[in-house]
Amino acid sequence: MGASKGQRLSGMQKQVLSLYKGFLRAARSKPAEERHQIESIVSAEFHRNSKQVDGKNFLYIEYLLRRENPGFPLDEREQPG
Repeated sequence: MGASKGQRLSGMQKQVLSLYKGFLRAARSKPAEERHQIESIVSAEFHRNSKQVDGKNFLYIEYLLRRENPGFPLDEREQPG
């Protein structure tokens, strides 16, 4: 994702970061040993995808987002409120 200081994130980048933060937030509700294991798995998976997936392959990124969170809104028109 590599957005430098001052560079605005795209909507899809924000969604990926939100999903990542959500996984880490969910890990906090687990016991310490499980939490570290979950954080490690989540971090490794996101890092692997960031290296293997072309950042311009929006369809595949959208697929990955929906696979991990089927109810995840992928554009502003789908977001409630």
